[in-house]
Amino acid sequence: MLAQHPAGNEKGVLAARFAKAMRACGAPWPGAVAVSGGSDSLALMFLLRDWTKQAGFPLPVVLCVNHALRPESAAEARQVSRWAKEAGLKVRLLKHEGKVPVASIEAAARGVRYQLMGAWAKRNGLKAVYVGHTQDDQAETFLLRLARGSGVDGLSAMHAVAPYPVEGLRELRLVRPLLTFERESLRDYLRSRDHAWLDDPMNDDPRFSRVKVRKVWPALEAAGLSKTRIADAAAHLARARAALDTVSEAVLARACRLCEGGVLLDSVALTKAPREVGLRALAMVLMTVSGSPYRPRFEKLERLFDNLAEGKLGGGRTLHCCRIAPASQANDIFGRGSVHVKREEFRSKARKNKG
Repeated sequence: MLAQHPAGNEKGVLAARFAKAMRACGAPWPGAVAVSGGSDSLALMFLLRDWTKQAGFPLPVVLCVNHALRPESAAEARQVSRWAKEAGLKVRLLKHEGKVPVASIEAAARGVRYQLMGAWAKRNGLKAVYVGHTQDDQAETFLLRLARGSGVDGLSAMHAVAPYPVEGLRELRLVRPLLTFERESLRDYLRSRDHAWLDDPMNDDPRFSRVKVRKVWPALEAAGLSKTRIADAAAHLARARAALDTVSEAVLARACRLCEGGVLLDSVALTKAPREVGLRALAMVLMTVSGSPYRPRFEKLERLFDNLAEGKLGGGRTLHCCRIAPASQANDIFGRGSVHVKREEFRSKARKNKG
């Protein structure tokens, strides 16, 4: 369904803000822009096009993914293609050919989207994929992760520039230059261009957690919990996260050693560190060994940490596609607390096949 609105006068203001945001994030280029047809991604498409023209850089390539989740998906992808071509940009329509997910639809669709776009960008020698995440998304993500019981890592802000979240594509960058932009300001920008956008009916589907959060925004705003304040809190936590990462890396420099087939870990030194530091260090080990760009679920990570601290690892535990078990006598380099963390191939392969 198309949404059309009267024009305004936001182009100059948004363009200046966007140029500042691009300078702040270092603007890895050449790049592609992910466009779904929604207001956020369309605004990003126009802002990137104008920014590259002014900077003298190659124009962005528009990537549009047809997830085949709804009957209208193909028509919407064609509409995005028309808009991109009218804007003078090259466009690539990427279609998901596998099974349509019936469970965890949001996460499955996101995984498909990043996989298709990242693979195309890598094949074509690009450095980054730009996405239209906004301040609204930042605040919504904070609340969703708070509801899941996330720790500092989960609650900290999304980064403007991050490693690409797909295994095997980590040399790419995922860039979010709109994280300080309000969604409504981007819509005003499109109105000023007299340009329509697509409204995804899934954005009103109460089955999805993000939609539930959006429906309670009026009550939160009335209580003083504005999107800006929540996004600012996430940014504060991001700075705390960076400081904790530095300390955690120092702990790991003393408490772990690379070995054939994984990592040897001094569980005693790890669990004697301040709890938040120890949890973070353990998560870093699991991510490194598994190759996953995501951290383990916090409650499961805590359970494993407590097993290590209490000497209750037994024959071993499995988490995040890793097997965590007491080290063999030959690898007992840290004494009785030596733990061997290795990739669990069967689970890793099963996760890849599922994706």
